[in-house]
Amino acid sequence: MRIEITRDDYNKILEYARQELPNEACGLIAGTDGDDGVRRIEKVYLLTNIDHSNEHFSIDPKEHIQSIKDMRSNGLKPLGNWHSHPESPSRPSEEDKRLAYDKDASYMILSLMDDNNPVLNSFHVEEGIVTKEELKQI
Repeated sequence: MRIEITRDDYNKILEYARQELPNEACGLIAGTDGDDGVRRIEKVYLLTNIDHSNEHFSIDPKEHIQSIKDMRSNGLKPLGNWHSHPESPSRPSEEDKRLAYDKDASYMILSLMDDNNPVLNSFHVEEGIVTKEELKQI
């Protein structure tokens, strides 16, 4: 699976994640799945981490529902979620793997471990097996 994200949406995620430090930031991604096998992110949602933690996140349920309604009204498909790792690499933690319940979702993780070199990766997680997805900024 290849995923495309605009530079603007990448910057939106990065700025929000930095703003939420020292806690993890989180949100949803929406867009389309093309017939060419390319998943295109067309909208990024910046949501509240109600855990206020630097090691895990829980998306605010009301914001989650509002985001899904917004996706539907704009003809977009929920593609997955994103969250930041303030102090660890851009890869799913054991908790991330355990909570990855949607085999159709892309799970994007932004590492801010090295502030001068943020790293965004996307993953497919199914039954605890993690596969890195190709992520391209356009």
